[in-house]
Amino acid sequence: MLFRLDNGKEIIVLKGDITKVKGFDAIVNPANSLMIMGGGVAGAIARAGGEEIEKEARTHAPVPVGKAVVTGAGKLPARYVIHAPTMERPAMRTSRENVRKATRAALEIAEKKSIRSILFPGMGTGVGGVSPEDAAKVMVEEITSFLKTSKNVAVVGLIALHDDLYRAFLQELQKNKVKKAFTSC
Repeated sequence: MLFRLDNGKEIIVLKGDITKVKGFDAIVNPANSLMIMGGGVAGAIARAGGEEIEKEARTHAPVPVGKAVVTGAGKLPARYVIHAPTMERPAMRTSRENVRKATRAALEIAEKKSIRSILFPGMGTGVGGVSPEDAAKVMVEEITSFLKTSKNVAVVGLIALHDDLYRAFLQELQKNKVKKAFTSC
């Protein structure tokens, strides 16, 4: 589903596998500070894109929560992977505030690197233990706020593997009064 802000920036909500979606310059890995890509979205990105993604990411470790790094995307359809830690070590529980910081960090590095389109999974919603509703709330707040002033980032995608996160993304965009452009993507 496509949503459009008053300044023409777009937010797209999709359901599916982040490693298979075409049309985005970068995808986001809700990483850990050590850049170990073993499980969850990180593991899926490493398996689909190749071990070179993790090898490159590990050269930047440790990356604190609130910062992000960009690597190549290996065999993935995207050009880049933005690694934005939501937790310090692999498989830790995380918080809404860390999800907020990681989302902002991913957007800021995309802006700095002139990346036009970026695709986010549910940050912190897997092993991090943040509820889909809480993650969607802080992510949508950060994304809509950021897009109001962004010069480079024009399109942000939100992708959900499960219905509950997909619904949460849609509900938060509606609560934030982001206008639907049309309903099919």
